[in-house]
Amino acid sequence: MGKPTGFMEIPRQDRRYAPVADRILHSNEFVIPLSEDEVSRQGARCMDCGIPYCHSGCPVNNIIPDWNDLVYQGRWQEALQVLHSTNNFPEFTGRICPAPCEASCTLNLEDQPVTIKTIECSIIDKGWDKGWIKPVIARHCSGKRVAIIGSGPAGLAAAQQLARAGHHVAVYERQNRIGGLLRYGIPDYKLDKNIIDRRIAQMNAEGVEFHTNSYVGVNLPVKELVEKYDAVVLAGGAEKPRDLPVEGRELSGVEFAMDFLRQQNMRLAGDHIPENMALSAEGKHVIVIGGGDTGSDCIGTSIRQKAATITQLEILPKPPEKENKGLTWPDWPNKLRTSSSQEEGCERYWSVSTKKIVGDNGQVKAVHIVDVAWQKDDQGQWRMSEVAGSEKILKADLVLLAMGFVHPLYEGMLEALNIELDERGNVNANTDNYQTSIAKVFSAGDMRRGQSLVVWAIREGRQAAYAVDEFLMGYSNLPR
Repeated sequence: MGKPTGFMEIPRQDRRYAPVADRILHSNEFVIPLSEDEVSRQGARCMDCGIPYCHSGCPVNNIIPDWNDLVYQGRWQEALQVLHSTNNFPEFTGRICPAPCEASCTLNLEDQPVTIKTIECSIIDKGWDKGWIKPVIARHCSGKRVAIIGSGPAGLAAAQQLARAGHHVAVYERQNRIGGLLRYGIPDYKLDKNIIDRRIAQMNAEGVEFHTNSYVGVNLPVKELVEKYDAVVLAGGAEKPRDLPVEGRELSGVEFAMDFLRQQNMRLAGDHIPENMALSAEGKHVIVIGGGDTGSDCIGTSIRQKAATITQLEILPKPPEKENKGLTWPDWPNKLRTSSSQEEGCERYWSVSTKKIVGDNGQVKAVHIVDVAWQKDDQGQWRMSEVAGSEKILKADLVLLAMGFVHPLYEGMLEALNIELDERGNVNANTDNYQTSIAKVFSAGDMRRGQSLVVWAIREGRQAAYAVDEFLMGYSNLPR
C-alpha cells in the first residue's frame, strides 16, 4: 500500500492547531488542515504490513490501507467510497476520535504512525467540498416502520442504514436539536455543529423523519411507539453521570460536567438560558474532577468563558510519558496525553481524592483533597489508601464533576418497558442480534455497551441496523 519506500523517505506530518492565544478567543474549530499534496504524501507512508493491525484497532474496521493508497494516487473520490463503506460519519470520527487505529499502526512501533485520522478527515471534507456526497435513496420501500430513540451517533448510524434498506425510519430526540452527544456533549471548538446539520439534511433527503422535543417515556409514552412500529431501537446513550458522595456535594456551584457543556453549546446555538439557571466559569476558580475527555472539554470551555484559574483532579496515578511497545502494541496504551484544552492552561493533579467540599451561604468556596497511593492486595486487585499528612485545600467557585457515566437513565422509558438489564446496569442485548428482552425492541451504543467512544457507537448502530433489517425481512444486504 502507498509508496513501497514511502515510510522510509517521508516524515510523519500531521495537522496543527492555531496558536493558543488566538484560539481561546473564540469557540470555532482551530485545527489547521494539511494541503492536498501533503495529505497525499502522508498516504504514501502506509506500508504493506502483511497484517494491517489498523483494521482491528479501528472499531468500525475501516479499510485504512486501501484509502491511504487511493489518496496517494490522487483517486480521492474512490477513497471516499471505501471510507463510507464502513463508516457513515467520517467527518465526526475524523475530528473527535482518539484514533486507536494509529496506536495499532505498525509504524507506531517507532512512534511514527501513519496520520490516519488526518487522512480520513481530509477525504470526507474534500467529499463535501466537491459535492460528491449525495443522498442515497432506497430503490424500494419495504413497508416496514422503525423507530430510533436517541439521535446520537449510534441512533443516526442505525437510522441511515435502515432508511437505505428501504424502511420508514423515525428518530426521536428529547432535546430541541438532533445530534445527541455530538450536539450537546462535544464543544463547538472540536466539532462545528454545521457539520452535523449537513449530514442531517442528507438523511432527511433519504427519508429519515426527525422528531425533536420528544422525550420518550416522559412526554411520549414508549409503549405507543412499540405498538406503532415494527421495530424499535433504543439508542439513548449512557446519561447517568457518576456522582461524588462527599460532604458539601449539595452546595450551589457543584455541577455535573455535561450540564455545563450542554448549556454552553445551547448558548452558542442561540438558545435562551434563564439567568437563574445559567452556569458560567467567568472570573471563577474552577475545579474539574475527572481526568478524561469530558473533563478536558470542561477545561477548554472554562478557558473560553474566561475562568480565573482551572485545576483538574484525577484519582488515578500519572501515566508514564511513554508506553512499553513490547507490552502494549498494537493495543491502546496507557500513557500520558495532553489534550489541546489542557495545553491551553490548567493545573493537573494525579493520585488525589476529594475529601469534602466546603462553602459559605450555600455557595461552594473550596475543595479539600488528599493524596492517595495505589497498591495491589493479596488477590492482585488495586487498592487505594490515603497518604497521611497530604491534605490540601483548593479555592473553588465552580466544581465540575466529570467522572464518567455509570449507566442509562432508568426513569421514564426503561422503567416503563421493565426491560432486562445486564450486570453493569446497561440494557441487556448481545452483539449477535442486538435484541433486548422485549420482542422487536433492540438496543445499541452506550445504552447497551456503556460509556464508550463515538466510533464504537457508529459501529453498534450499523450492526444493530443489520440485525433489525434481518429481523424484519428474514435476510439483510446491509454491511455489518
